[in-house]
Amino acid sequence: FLILLVIGQPVKSKRPKEPGENKIKPVNKKVKPRTPKMKERESADSSLKSQSILTQVMDKGRFQKPAATLSLSAGESIELRCKGSNVTWNYPSYLDTFKDTRLSIKQLDRYGQLILANSTAADTGEYSCWLQMCSGNKCRKDETKTGSTYIFFTDKEELFVPTPSYFEIVYLNPDKPAVIPCRVTTPSAKVTLHREFPAEEIEIDGTDIIYDVKKGFVYQHPTSDHKGIVYCKAESQGAPQISIKYHLLYVEVPKGPPSTTIAAEVSDSVRVICTVLGEPDVDVTFRWQYPGQESERPVIIQNFWRLINRGTGHTTRISKSVLVVEDFEARDAGNYICIAQNLQGETTVATKVELN
Repeated sequence: FLILLVIGQPVKSKRPKEPGENKIKPVNKKVKPRTPKMKERESADSSLKSQSILTQVMDKGRFQKPAATLSLSAGESIELRCKGSNVTWNYPSYLDTFKDTRLSIKQLDRYGQLILANSTAADTGEYSCWLQMCSGNKCRKDETKTGSTYIFFTDKEELFVPTPSYFEIVYLNPDKPAVIPCRVTTPSAKVTLHREFPAEEIEIDGTDIIYDVKKGFVYQHPTSDHKGIVYCKAESQGAPQISIKYHLLYVEVPKGPPSTTIAAEVSDSVRVICTVLGEPDVDVTFRWQYPGQESERPVIIQNFWRLINRGTGHTTRISKSVLVVEDFEARDAGNYICIAQNLQGETTVATKVELN
């Protein structure tokens, strides 16, 4: 009996001394509580998310946190509030474009207020707010105090969110996704994408082309094969509806400061032409330096641009600035310098013009 006890004691005392067992046992015991811990963490995360400062004012003075997406019928009005004394709002940009009187934004002592009356299908989009933190003249967005909701204003007559034009250009750039923005007003609508010529439905594989109800069709990796004219079709309980047409243009121009050339044509007058080839949707600005500038020699400067098809399925924007000096004189001889600038930088080119 004593021997058994002695043998049994080392066995018992052996367990705590074994580092492997010490590690294994507590971990095994904690396997069950681990799930609640994840839940606690999730609830902590969601509580951080739920600290959204956005509320929707309901009837009879009730308030509720709006869901990530809301569906309202066109014609309904909505009031949103965001807690804070310095609230900034974001909403569908066309409401600004048309300076729409249906939209009212006010900053009160403790909250910002957005009211949209007599909504239409075109109001479909994201409505968000955030608190601005300012010190002196500098303000920044407080990332911890924001709120947003995407609102569908459903309208059986207009399944697609209306646009100001009947035709839009979408640039296909090989290094960034391209969006065909045929958004719907009814989230449950079945939407398909179609090519005009040859007439066919475009297969949506969910990988290279996906449909996002808040954006439209997204080409993740555009190629020149995608160029052409497309449109969207939506169905929801009634007759199918067709979107506007989208002209997909393929672009392949190196990123960076403008690719610029300069040339001069001399006769009785002098024309100095500064030319930039670039991406269709990148604006270029021009500045000039020329011999008669300080003496305020009168010159004519004309800027213009157009899209050109290079024949290989690539579309390029050609931007030009033309400086004209009439009645060319000796004082006009010298270096003509053109500075072309885009968001990536600027390029300076020069040419020397002499009096023959």
